[in-house]
Amino acid sequence: MIRRRAWDNVPQPPNNLYGTFGNLRDAFLLLGTVPLALIGGILSLLVTHTTFSISAAVGFISLFGVSVLGGVILVSRINQLRTQDEVPLEEAIRQGAALQLRPVLMAALAAAIGLLPAAVATGIGSETQQPLARVVVGGMLTSAVLILLVLPAMYRLVYRQAERHATARPQRTAQDDPEAQPRDVP
Repeated sequence: MIRRRAWDNVPQPPNNLYGTFGNLRDAFLLLGTVPLALIGGILSLLVTHTTFSISAAVGFISLFGVSVLGGVILVSRINQLRTQDEVPLEEAIRQGAALQLRPVLMAALAAAIGLLPAAVATGIGSETQQPLARVVVGGMLTSAVLILLVLPAMYRLVYRQAERHATARPQRTAQDDPEAQPRDVP
């Protein structure tokens, strides 16, 4: 006999991007936000002449998480507009980007402003804090802007292509498919 625990029947939240959205298309779109954050982190290291270190690597990991969060916020709103409100693709992208401007900017700016003192600090121990803080500050500033500009364009390209394939492929009916028709069994 299998022993059941009290928490076995509690629904579990999805723990990955595919589980959150239910399709690979949105999961890969959100993974496209990682290079957008990487651009700002690398630029901030180059501009400040900071060497890449373990501290900077930790900053990149944090940066990737917050940039994917910004993408999840934006893509989920666009999907909500398309499915629940039945807004056409172009209008859903436009409205979703406008509605999510403040949440995406607030998530990015909170991290950037919070680490700004560590990025410019010159006291004892600042040489270990500076790479992490500079990566996060630079990456957050550029990733927020790029997420709001590039991710909607990527969404439009991917979903427009998916709609073209769906309309180009003829729908099969039971009359067209001889295997779907019932057979006379003797």
